[in-house]
Amino acid sequence: MSLRVIFMGTPDFSVPVLTSIIGQGHEVVACYTRAPKPGGRRGLELTKSPVHATAETLGIPVFTPKSLRNDEEAARFAAHEADVAVVVAYGLILPKPILEAPRLGCLNLHASLLPRWRGAAPIQRAIMAGDTETGVMVMQMDEGLDTGPVAMAERVAIGADTTAGELHDSLMNVGADLMARALSALSRGTLTFKPQAAEGLTYASKIEKAESRIDWNAPAQTIHNHIRGLSPFPGAWFEIDFGKGPERIKVLRSHVAAGSGSPGQILAVGDKLIVACGTGTVELTEVQRAGKTPVKTADFLRGANLSPGMMVL
Repeated sequence: MSLRVIFMGTPDFSVPVLTSIIGQGHEVVACYTRAPKPGGRRGLELTKSPVHATAETLGIPVFTPKSLRNDEEAARFAAHEADVAVVVAYGLILPKPILEAPRLGCLNLHASLLPRWRGAAPIQRAIMAGDTETGVMVMQMDEGLDTGPVAMAERVAIGADTTAGELHDSLMNVGADLMARALSALSRGTLTFKPQAAEGLTYASKIEKAESRIDWNAPAQTIHNHIRGLSPFPGAWFEIDFGKGPERIKVLRSHVAAGSGSPGQILAVGDKLIVACGTGTVELTEVQRAGKTPVKTADFLRGANLSPGMMVL
């Protein structure tokens, strides 16, 4: 049986779920997404979210309220007469009248194995913490922060060098399939929920700009996890002086390497750039200078006047 669905999402991560729902034969009666933001040259053009652009292409009505916490928006939402709302990285809190409007409630696709990594940045935080496994879960939304009961889950391994970007894409595709299966079960009346585990709760707070800078006093494994957890965005970074003052260098890929030295000391250059940490070392394998495209470190070193013993900041 097909369902009347309100879809609520904003970034690239949400788009495969939207297209999967439509491909399964459900009727998406409305898309809710964040309002267009200034972009383009000098910020003079408004840039629509990936969900907004996709919905328009598919002929789905799009709504971009700044808040859902008023009677007018609640009435408009209820007027869609949806069976269910599907929420994937939407970006706005859903108040009680919105949560209760669809006949079968609101389902959320969350990119972690709840209750681990509730909150805004579960993919990045899982990698930064050194987790070796994560996943996606379909949960029934309530008024708490990712606290609702869970219906279905899929686990995904995190490799030793997996970046946040790679894990994002993997979970995005697994999640689209999981939500499609959840809606199929919901339409048959066979989707069941159970409360989240009482133990293992952690919060994935939003990534702040200040924490992107690499702390070379940390252990090598911690720094490696920090680099890959912030790759490709916002990107972990350090500074180095090429003779014209400190320049910021973003690090997109790395490996834990052998050796030791003073934290921040360059130990090897040539085809490799190895930097000492608080304990151990990391090899930086892909970097990006300000205003430039990402390059393999060997290419970066051909245009950089670096030598062993120099310090990065």
